[in-house]
Amino acid sequence: MSENIVWHDHKLTRTERASLKHQHPCLLWFTGLSGSGKSTIANALDVALHQQGYHTFLLDGDNVRHGLNKDLGFSNEDRVENIRRIGEVSKLFADAGLIVLSAFISPFASDRRLVRNMFPAGEFIEVYMDTPLETCEERDPKGLYQKARSGQIHDFTGIDSPYERPSHPEITLDTSNLCVETCVDNLMSYLKERDLLKPGSDS
Repeated sequence: MSENIVWHDHKLTRTERASLKHQHPCLLWFTGLSGSGKSTIANALDVALHQQGYHTFLLDGDNVRHGLNKDLGFSNEDRVENIRRIGEVSKLFADAGLIVLSAFISPFASDRRLVRNMFPAGEFIEVYMDTPLETCEERDPKGLYQKARSGQIHDFTGIDSPYERPSHPEITLDTSNLCVETCVDNLMSYLKERDLLKPGSDS
């Protein structure tokens, strides 16, 4: 880093910004195989929080690759950089007092640990979508598993590239036996039990 770059402290703290929103900033990190339900559940939770008066922002893997990370491919190195950038962006949103939802396959435990270490204790919530590969492959919403099986796509997570299961996720959900509403209820209960949602919203 250049010695000419100097960090400037802000007069407003993240706590002061969040207090106006009656919530505690945090990051819910949805990780799991393609087709496991990451985006579906993250979107449903985003809507539920919004309807109850909370301030959120959702970052989705495909959407981010259309803009911020459109220069990255799917090599291991590019996947690491993809997650690093998302972690930094998530931290900025959390510093603004928001509840951040990030839906990314993020197959490597070291990358998820890197993002976790960017946040104060208790503010990184790893949501592991533990949906079986067979179910994800049956859904195949983007037709990617079929392409991977036929050799049209290489280094596809779950087929010819590994997914490292979280060892101690805060929340585990399996959308092969849990409906969207139940998943959202479980997530909302977790946030409320840990006082990340404060009284004073529309809830």
